[in-house]
Amino acid sequence: MKKKVQLMDEVAVKRALTRLSFEIVEKSPDPSKIVLVGIKTRGLPIASRIAANIKNHSGIELPVRELDITFYRDDLSHADADPTVKKADLGLDIHGKEIIICDDVLYTGRTVRAAIEAIFSQGRPAKIGLAVLIDRGHRELPIRPDYVGKNVPTSQREVVKVSFEEVDGQTGVDLYEKEENE
Repeated sequence: MKKKVQLMDEVAVKRALTRLSFEIVEKSPDPSKIVLVGIKTRGLPIASRIAANIKNHSGIELPVRELDITFYRDDLSHADADPTVKKADLGLDIHGKEIIICDDVLYTGRTVRAAIEAIFSQGRPAKIGLAVLIDRGHRELPIRPDYVGKNVPTSQREVVKVSFEEVDGQTGVDLYEKEENE
């Protein structure tokens, strides 16, 4: 893959997540019932940073959980002939809670569908919302985010790569183009 352009630097990511934090609190009828659920791997830093922003600005401490959706993917049989998967466990009662799923890039919608299925396997929340850092379009399912850091129209040949200090050693969003042979 060939790097095309940097879409967001660390400051722009911080600014977008701060804005998302304010939007989440503003739209919630009872922010104390929010649970932030980060889809493994880069959804967790998003959820954690949003929770820290909300605590700093509102004083409300929200639970943050990581969700591994591998067990719920609809393409699991294509990934590995003998996958090792386990059922998701958020470790808290979600009944009546407002769950905000956090992820780095929204593309086809299949990851979010799997996350919703995983959440419903653990109980019935009052509401499920979706916060994404990047919405790149190309949906295959009727899924729409409630909170978006940045809309980035892309082609199918482009790849959006989000990096976080906690996972990758740096924070930013880059756009790559697939080479002809990829």
